[in-house]
Amino acid sequence: MVEGEFKIVFTGPMGAGKTTAIAAISDEPPVSTDVVNNDRVAFDKELTTAGLDYGHIALADGAAVRLYGTPGQLRFRFMWDILGNNAAGIILLLDASQADALVQLDAFVDAFGAGKRSPIVVGVGRAAAAGALPLDAFAQRLESRGLTLPVFGVDVRRRDDVLLLVDTLLCLLELGDRRTA
Repeated sequence: MVEGEFKIVFTGPMGAGKTTAIAAISDEPPVSTDVVNNDRVAFDKELTTAGLDYGHIALADGAAVRLYGTPGQLRFRFMWDILGNNAAGIILLLDASQADALVQLDAFVDAFGAGKRSPIVVGVGRAAAAGALPLDAFAQRLESRGLTLPVFGVDVRRRDDVLLLVDTLLCLLELGDRRTA
């Protein structure tokens, strides 16, 4: 069983739901560095993360999970490296209704080491929206790159959906621990 304390990083483009996902599962109100979004042309939402989001959950087995959310905008890219340092795993959130969602998938997988430094689990939201890419498109894109990563359809507002991503990541960590033992 997974024990100890783990750092999990939620990443993805602006508007993918990182702040919302952390708020959905954190045992305490999350810390957020949201600021007024000055780039409403790129994404029409009132606030955006400029530094990080932080939350915490305690698991039934006594393990603690520290949850960090990255900013999604490229101008805050330097925070991805800072927050990704020593992460046990990465949860990549994407918005299937965005026309460039597959390009975003590539960019974030590349930025976080294609799962070689830390395992990556992919959560795809808004898959039911008109014109959204099917989940298979994300899995096929990863496969074309020689990557096999778990891909789930999620609603980041739903605690159970977000916990599925965390549980999957913890299972990958446990599997990795068994392989190195």
